[in-house]
Amino acid sequence: MKRNTSFSLPFFMFLLMIVFVTFSIISAEARKTNIKKKLHKRHKDNHSSNGHTRGGSHPPCPAPAPLPHYGPQGKTFDILSFGAKGNGIVDDSEALLAAWKGACNVPGATVKIPAQFKFLIKPITLQGPCMPDLTLQIDGTLLALPEASSWPKSSLFQWINFKWVQNFTIKGSGIVNGQGYNWWRSSELYDMQSYSKQSSGMKPTAIRFYSSNLVTVRDIRIINSPLCHLKFDNSKGIKVNNITISSPENSPNTDGIHLQNTHDVEIQRSDIGTGDDCVSIQTGCSNIHVHHINCGPGHGISVGGLGKDKSVACVSDIIVEDISMKNTLYGARIKTWQGGIGMVKNVSFSRIQVYDVMSPIMIDQYYCDKQNCKNQTGTVVISGVKFDQISGTYAMQPIHLACSNFIPCTDVDLIDIQLRPSLKNQGLQQAVCWNSYGKSQGPLVPSSIDYCLRSGGGLIKRIARSRDKVCY
Repeated sequence: MKRNTSFSLPFFMFLLMIVFVTFSIISAEARKTNIKKKLHKRHKDNHSSNGHTRGGSHPPCPAPAPLPHYGPQGKTFDILSFGAKGNGIVDDSEALLAAWKGACNVPGATVKIPAQFKFLIKPITLQGPCMPDLTLQIDGTLLALPEASSWPKSSLFQWINFKWVQNFTIKGSGIVNGQGYNWWRSSELYDMQSYSKQSSGMKPTAIRFYSSNLVTVRDIRIINSPLCHLKFDNSKGIKVNNITISSPENSPNTDGIHLQNTHDVEIQRSDIGTGDDCVSIQTGCSNIHVHHINCGPGHGISVGGLGKDKSVACVSDIIVEDISMKNTLYGARIKTWQGGIGMVKNVSFSRIQVYDVMSPIMIDQYYCDKQNCKNQTGTVVISGVKFDQISGTYAMQPIHLACSNFIPCTDVDLIDIQLRPSLKNQGLQQAVCWNSYGKSQGPLVPSSIDYCLRSGGGLIKRIARSRDKVCY
């Protein structure tokens, strides 16, 4: 009799498949168990004999360097993650430099100076070009070397130097402290430190930008710089907003903000009080807008001195407006050396309130920083200067216009000047004016301002236009 196999063959195949799957699972588990045993044995061998491997006496690998913290708006390179101590005693310069180099290569990165720490930084250059939108976030305190004698002679020009940076921002709630007290003492200090006569007059600027474009500095405090607090050289597209700059009145040559060969600048809503100019605008500057500044103590806001040692000086398109000046030596000032070449044109000082300012309005083409300077026929031409809505109190004289004997100032406008003597005034109320051409528009107080400017000056204007070719 023939058997029916239609049921037995599929059933046999089903049993065979179950056996195969079960065997595969058991084999996989066996391999996992074997691997775990080998790893455990290797781990045990590597940590036997006081942490040395069987094959030799090599120490374990060092821990990896800390990785940068990734912030919510880009990568943040915290200076503490690069070895900074933040105690104000140990030198943290290398940590700052390492954080800078790391952030420089990352778009939108931030170098972080954290709050509640003090970082001692030696003279340093933070160099670009870097990836765009780099930020230095200063929430803690940066400290310069406290002793002038400890500064290397090769770094007497600046403390923190930014070079070739683009699309860069400094911001934060922190402090940059130049610790300039020893630098402000008499020159005997430098002799005592065995500085040469050539280098003894040099003092470092706290923060300097060289050949940098599209730079913003905002919110921070810069204090006690040995020389200038914030300086821009050969730069363009600068914005300074809501910063505080301060040093004592007895700190010589400590400009607040110093501009040289720099264009397209806006400085606004800041408090500046130093031993020298609140804002100093030097040769090669154009398209400068300074507004809503509280200035004092100091020397006011100055264009110059220009043309020293018969040099070429060119300044144009300067607007200074909405300024408050308290207890300053000068208010709105233009100063040039005799013998210089070049031109200052299109300068406007408007809506300036002065309190106990020695001389609120000044043009001085006989500027000299020594007791005696040699008279010279050459001069930097000054043309197109407006003083508009200057009001308040003066402590010495309301206006001082001393223009060159050979090339007078032209197109000088005095509009709505109302200056009265302060309680500190010794009875001097007379305007001092020499060789200035332009027009006056009332009201003018004191009345002596009415006689300050000469009319005409057509020949002088033609000479001025010929000098204009030197600069533009």
